Amino acid sequence: MAKIIYVEHSGTRHEVEVPPGLTVMEGARDNGIPGIEADCGGACACSTCHVYVDEAWVERVPAKDAMEEDMLDFAWQPDPLRSRLTCQIKVTADLDGLVVHMPERQI
Repeated sequence: MAKIIYVEHSGTRHEVEVPPGLTVMEGARDNGIPGIEADCGGACACSTCHVYVDEAWVERVPAKDAMEEDMLDFAWQPDPLRSRLTCQIKVTADLDGLVVHMPERQI
């Protein structure tokens, strides 16, 4: 299990254990974390699982692919460096302690 820390826009933190192989989005969905809507269910067809990866983790998460880059254009106030879709981040042991911050809203 990897501990993933989800931080709501209000600052409320949720620390949950997510099994390797699931995505960060699935970890939020399965644990009832507010702020990640995941309308498309993880198909990278919307931007409702958008987060800002904590600056300490930006270089440690796998790189974005072209499809994710395109979908981030539709996210609420995307940040070129920190914005990610949680459906595209697969949980591994290397991501134990990952911190993601939710935007003010999802669109």
